[in-house]
Amino acid sequence: MTSEKLDALFTQEKLQELFPAERADQFFDALFGDAAEGAYDISLQFNKHIPERQLLQFELHLRERPGKCLACNLTYGLPEVFSRHPILNIKGLVENIERHLAGRANCASWQLGKTQSVSKSLHVIPLTITLN
Repeated sequence: MTSEKLDALFTQEKLQELFPAERADQFFDALFGDAAEGAYDISLQFNKHIPERQLLQFELHLRERPGKCLACNLTYGLPEVFSRHPILNIKGLVENIERHLAGRANCASWQLGKTQSVSKSLHVIPLTITLN
């Protein structure tokens, strides 16, 4: 499968369907008992396809909410939390990505990388999927 086909497959609309915006509120409601306590929104972005390594690279974007402080919030331990949290359900997300690939490729494994601080109001957690 070519990178161009994957770009067309993972549209912004499809990414929002795979990881709905309300999932962040559900996460914070479970974590703090109130979704309004969350410092950031979470969205899924498709980064790139690396065909020679059989990798798909996505990113979870953590964007600061108005009146909140993303930089003050604990985000560096999140990959471990995100990988296990049942509401965020990264394993289920990867399964849905595989279903969306519709037999063109299979997801052999996945991994969340370390949190990267892009700016004061945006942190990114890489999601790498190995294909077979």
